[in-house]
Amino acid sequence: MTDTIEQPTATAHSPQARVDAWLADFEEALAREDIDGAVALFAVDSFWRDLVAFTWNLKTVEGRDAIAELLTARLKDTNPSGFRTREEPTADGEVTTAFIEFETAVGRGNGLLRLKGDQCWTLLTTLQEITGHEEPLGSTRVLGAVHGSDSDTRSWAQKRQDEEASLGYTEQPYTLVVGGGQGGIALGARLRQLGVPAIVVDKHERPGDQWRHRYKSLCLHDPVWYDHLPYMPFPQNWPVFAPKDKIGDWLEFYTRVMEVPYWSKTTCLSASFDEAEKTWTVEVDRDGERVTLRPTHLVLATGMSGKPSIPTVPGQDVFRGEQHHSSAHPGPDQYVGKRAVVIGSNNSAHDICKALVETGVDTTMIQRSSTHIVKSDSLMDLGLGDLYSERAVAAGMTTEKADLTFASLPYRIMHEFQIPIYDAIRERDKDYYQRLEDAGFKLDFGDDDSGLFMKYLRRGSGYYIDVGACELVANGSIKLAHGQVDHLTEDSVVLSDGTELPADVVVYATGYGSMNGWAADLIGQDVADKVGKVWGLGSDTLKDPGPWEGEQRNMWKPTQQENLWFHGGNLHQSRHYSLYLALQLKARHEGLATPVYGLQEVHHLS
Repeated sequence: MTDTIEQPTATAHSPQARVDAWLADFEEALAREDIDGAVALFAVDSFWRDLVAFTWNLKTVEGRDAIAELLTARLKDTNPSGFRTREEPTADGEVTTAFIEFETAVGRGNGLLRLKGDQCWTLLTTLQEITGHEEPLGSTRVLGAVHGSDSDTRSWAQKRQDEEASLGYTEQPYTLVVGGGQGGIALGARLRQLGVPAIVVDKHERPGDQWRHRYKSLCLHDPVWYDHLPYMPFPQNWPVFAPKDKIGDWLEFYTRVMEVPYWSKTTCLSASFDEAEKTWTVEVDRDGERVTLRPTHLVLATGMSGKPSIPTVPGQDVFRGEQHHSSAHPGPDQYVGKRAVVIGSNNSAHDICKALVETGVDTTMIQRSSTHIVKSDSLMDLGLGDLYSERAVAAGMTTEKADLTFASLPYRIMHEFQIPIYDAIRERDKDYYQRLEDAGFKLDFGDDDSGLFMKYLRRGSGYYIDVGACELVANGSIKLAHGQVDHLTEDSVVLSDGTELPADVVVYATGYGSMNGWAADLIGQDVADKVGKVWGLGSDTLKDPGPWEGEQRNMWKPTQQENLWFHGGNLHQSRHYSLYLALQLKARHEGLATPVYGLQEVHHLS
């Protein structure tokens, strides 16, 4: 538990006094179980986002009626108390913002409160640790050395070897994490620190191979301040945009240093759930050895995407050249002197086209629909700079505060905050965008002009963060074609308007399906359908069908299939949400009651 922070002295009508008064009134109403009184402290148009603390779920409720329903269902069990600020609140116009902390019946939480006047506009509450099961951090870290006599004479290395020999064989993991990229590794580290027996399995030979095996030009498109892993931030000399092999090496190092139980060269063959025993039976091939695992919980940590989507096109069987999905692209070197056609116009397509052209390959990009483009430096400055940048660090912003601030914006109104940012970007870079349009590139800024983040959250596709490829599009080095692919011939790609593009290699940069496709392959289509579509908000925009969900579908929270979870996203999400998933698993491991409020309904199968 953290020490109590001394509260700032408040003057009348100051932001501190306004927040203190609201928190005191809120806590008093909750203590009296006066739900009407508590709800009256919220504005009519208000939002409460809870990450596990009250709901054992990731749940956003909107408006007074929904807030009343949440409190009616969960107040007594949650028994919240001790609401206080963590630092001095700030004011911007009529909005007062405060980082807060509190306790519940099971643990310690923190969050962020925004007041409009004297009423709550947005409230974020998050569970940070479970009382009696805190992580051994800081002043509570383990001693390591044995001072005095100890009946266990094994060294640290011997204990690790014995654990590795027993876990999965004589001792079963409580949780099996399928997928050993950044998501699985981050969750594995969290579970390790919380004392939850877990194994992370991955088909690759080494941790980080998911990155090493991608095309050689791949770098992170997000800046370093946004991408830290739990417990171990990147060093201060780390590149702003790390190359793929450097990320691969960091993940391998991180896995070893954080002592994540990690089975490489392991493929999951099948999984089934015993409804009576409430356990999974998972058959795996571990480097040629058939092993049966019986975890209680199964986590599919395969990123944010499902299996590669490769369109079925007439003529694929007669095409004499090479064709592959972007996820299997080996890089440009073997295609020198050949003609490449890349189908798609988002991140991977641009990266691949850039590398091909710079290696001297005749390259055509087929743009099938408009794409959102944002320059990397503009995104860093205007989109991320206040939270994730050297400027933000110098101003006192920490990764924890940045994550809480970002998480505190309800998805329902997040686009309202994003639209002005992308309006400014569009004005700042208008000459740049004009050059792209003059070259024939079709641009968009999302269904409502809210830009990159909303496209990512809604559909996970349809954008490119420009780290150099757009100049090659604008100057014609990357050739452009438009429309749908009609068929392939022996040596060309033919579009629906009859345009014929000579090709020796075809790259399908055509995205991925829903993550429940992995569940279909591993467990069965019935379970995939029971869970439904993974990812998206239900915004009723392109590729994100309604109804409104309010949270990412099926991510980091309970699903309609008992004891099955999905985890992943980008490095930021893997870091932030791995905590809340790990706490949900820890609570169940310790036998705590975890009544889920607002279990997500299924509206779409894929």
